[in-house]
Amino acid sequence: MAAVFAAGVGAGAINSVVGSGTLITFPVLLATGLPPVTATVSNALGLIPGSISGAIGYRRELRGQRGRVLKFGSGALLGGLAGATLLLTLPADAFETVVPLLVGLALLLVAFQPQIGRLVQRRRARTGTSPRRNGGPLLLTGLTLASVYGGYFTAAQGIIYLSLMGMLLDEPLQRLNGVKNVLSAVVNTVAALFFLFAADFEWTAVGLLAVGSGLGGYVGAKVGRHFSPTVLRILVVTVGTVALVQLLLR
Repeated sequence: MAAVFAAGVGAGAINSVVGSGTLITFPVLLATGLPPVTATVSNALGLIPGSISGAIGYRRELRGQRGRVLKFGSGALLGGLAGATLLLTLPADAFETVVPLLVGLALLLVAFQPQIGRLVQRRRARTGTSPRRNGGPLLLTGLTLASVYGGYFTAAQGIIYLSLMGMLLDEPLQRLNGVKNVLSAVVNTVAALFFLFAADFEWTAVGLLAVGSGLGGYVGAKVGRHFSPTVLRILVVTVGTVALVQLLLR
């Protein structure tokens, strides 16, 4: 119980700043003897408070982004529901090949975001086009598909969100992080509500994770929102690399 609670605190803090907190909680839940699907469902339920507290901690960065959040949130809701459905219908190893590829690509996009941004700006200057405020249909589609993955297995979901928005939106990374926390909260909540009626879960684990992640998410947001873009990018890439290695070794 102490290990599950501590994992919840750590996951909540990491999720609010970067993402990939599931890579802390999921192995701990498996170590307690829970079956993989039950552990995944319990994890999704338990991390909801952490996602919500992280979003609250980033409320200052979310100012002026209501329309964007509502638009992306609708895609996250549909994607999260689809991903939760896939979790209960597909074989357990269905995404084992594609998940590391997605995480690896997301890490490259985050690591080289400044260079990609400069290339995009030069191309816009040559063609005389202006950036779309909300990234256009391409970003909405990408975030919705990332939410499908998030509803299925949340590891590194936040990193994928950040990489997509960082490539297609001209916004500071911390403002994008605030949006990422809201989208993660939407996906976790809709998937968890679906699981409540369609899957088995362990209430003790859910309760411990909920309290721990709620505390960790708020503290993580308070600390993480003061990081510079460079420090935040380094943290994202570092945590994401650890996540990628763990996924490859599973």
